[in-house]
Amino acid sequence: MNTQDLFSLQGRTAIVTGGSRGIGRMIAEGFVRQGARVYITARKAEACEQTAKELSALGHCVALPLDVSSLDGAKALLAAYAQHESQLDILVNNAGAAWGAPFNEFPEAGWDKVVDLNMKAPFFLTQTFAPLLRAAAKTHAAKVINIASIDGISVNPWETYSYAASKAGLIHLTRRMATRLIEDGIVVNAIAPGPFASDMNKEARDHGDTVAERVPAKRVGQPEDMAAAAIYLASRAGDYVLGHTLVVDGGVTHVRGDA
Repeated sequence: MNTQDLFSLQGRTAIVTGGSRGIGRMIAEGFVRQGARVYITARKAEACEQTAKELSALGHCVALPLDVSSLDGAKALLAAYAQHESQLDILVNNAGAAWGAPFNEFPEAGWDKVVDLNMKAPFFLTQTFAPLLRAAAKTHAAKVINIASIDGISVNPWETYSYAASKAGLIHLTRRMATRLIEDGIVVNAIAPGPFASDMNKEARDHGDTVAERVPAKRVGQPEDMAAAAIYLASRAGDYVLGHTLVVDGGVTHVRGDA
């Protein structure tokens, strides 16, 4: 048994949606450092290009700025990516959105925007890129990693109805996709992050010390924590993990109650 290359991504190709900041950037940087050729996409072109430029100092990173919340967006991303690569080893469905409002005032727009991006988009992105994932799977397991949330596992204190529902749905969708796509050599799993500092989690970003007091590990997540989880699932080390949601939260879900 050779364990030297278990976590290597040398020579692998990866797409990270929402890769310009937050969780997506943490994963993209980890992949670049492990030797992958990484392509990041985000709706805001300037931020996407800037992140790609910064990560290119560490390895291979290319910006493909697009809105992937629709099937047309997924097809546009495929066309842009196909100009660079003929197969895809790793797809990270990370792009997401949140919306909070009181129950009696929660708008339909806040439902549709969040569910479309958080739950529908991962399915149709995977469907769109399936031919390139199957091409990679001819020589080794191709990987799909859906970025869920602990808010899809346990109930948070905020009225983020569509966010919680979409992330819970994504966790179950991961199981359903996994049992089908393994037939094609594509391994599907998910990660459920807890408190990591990002624009999506402003409380952890702006009040990290206060948030840490509620975390059994007594700290918020660091970029290395998220990168390590994604590298594990993306590499040979995670080949026999199927349809699983890896919780990376310092123990939060064990103390705040189950849904």
